Amino acid sequence: MRSILGTKIGMTSLFETSGKLIPVSVIHCEPNVVLELKTIEKHNSSGAKVGYLSKQEKSFNKAELGIFKKINVTPRQHIRTLKNLNGYNVGDEINVNIFEKGEYVDIQGTTKGHGFTGAIFRWNKKIGPLSHGAGYPHRYQGSIAFGRGGSEAQRVTKGKKMAGHYGHETITTQNLVIVDVDKNNNLIIVTGAIPGPVGSVVKISESVKKPGKKKIYEIITKEIQQKIFVNNEKLEDKEALHKEQEKSEKKENKK
Repeated sequence: MRSILGTKIGMTSLFETSGKLIPVSVIHCEPNVVLELKTIEKHNSSGAKVGYLSKQEKSFNKAELGIFKKINVTPRQHIRTLKNLNGYNVGDEINVNIFEKGEYVDIQGTTKGHGFTGAIFRWNKKIGPLSHGAGYPHRYQGSIAFGRGGSEAQRVTKGKKMAGHYGHETITTQNLVIVDVDKNNNLIIVTGAIPGPVGSVVKISESVKKPGKKKIYEIITKEIQQKIFVNNEKLEDKEALHKEQEKSEKKENKK
């Protein structure tokens, strides 16, 4: 399975030639370096351990530097294991050219952390009356226990939706389409939003549900824009000539 690590740059929007607006996310993918190969016989799983984003040596201790010096590779900030990644040797680089325009991909990232939040915000529960004399806090969660004792247990069930830590979870957004691949600048542009804040590391993998399928978007480029402007100017000139001809014809008819 083809995979690569990248950094979320942000979101923007592009226009199709039909005029439809498409929200897109931009991901910068610095070449990933293969640090170790994993096999089923030795590690009970197939894949490769890769390094992403170069970093100064002074930021690592001797044990960490030994991993990179062993294979003569500059130190990398992030080390991840990409499962089922085959066809590479130790020291090889993985670039954005493994993906093509129009392919479906799955993107995995860590969502934004919101800290400790109440049940209203965390689980989208309904708030109480906001008028005076409500009798209890307006954002009160409500009863959390059940049972009256005896045969009915008086306790809080497991998995009860309560206040707690919200966000900072690993999420995978599936079936996003690659709008464009900029090989010169190591950029991948995909449709829609991806998990995580700007600057976070995400993993791009080929789609599990739609392997081999493609959907091409015809995006307006600078060349197409120039053609549109030229055609518009020609149309304006034609309209102006037509109006002048009509005016001259009216004058002749009056005479």
